[in-house]
Amino acid sequence: MLGGLSAAVGELRARSVPHALIGAAAMAGRGVMRATDDVDLLVTDRAVLRAEFWKPLTDQGFTATVRLGDDEDPLAGVVRLVREPERALDVVVGKQAWQSDVIQRAEPHRVGSVEVGLVLASDLVLLKLFAGAQQDLLDAHALLEAGDRPKLEAAVEAQIGRLPGDAREAWRGLARGQGRSP
Repeated sequence: MLGGLSAAVGELRARSVPHALIGAAAMAGRGVMRATDDVDLLVTDRAVLRAEFWKPLTDQGFTATVRLGDDEDPLAGVVRLVREPERALDVVVGKQAWQSDVIQRAEPHRVGSVEVGLVLASDLVLLKLFAGAQQDLLDAHALLEAGDRPKLEAAVEAQIGRLPGDAREAWRGLARGQGRSP
């Protein structure tokens, strides 16, 4: 995992692409353990969706698979970086202004020898609400339970209006749950 994360973060930094750790690795950084088969970074710079962007890594033995989102997709795309036997690393490309703000608010965090921005717990809740799958809602609930719930709720409330209606509705249900799983 660390080799891929280090290589991807290095390439993103070299190209001045703002990025932050999201997904299960970010949850672990915020005190909630959940295992997945990959590591996720969030960016909003669509330049990463060009295969040639990753040439320095493919020259090091990585495979870079680019999947573009269409007009209906909430994401601009995803780049999957793999170098056996390491875990895959997904560079998730958001296309919403609020996602850029999430990246800017990320705090420095160390994963082994790699320093990377870690999204705030409240922003991770927002990302989970935006993704909207059942596991994402369970993850959002776990984040609320693991942290200072009133503070997290206030921070989510301050930003939730920037998300689509289905994410706002999911938040209302989660916030009303007062400790129950969604």
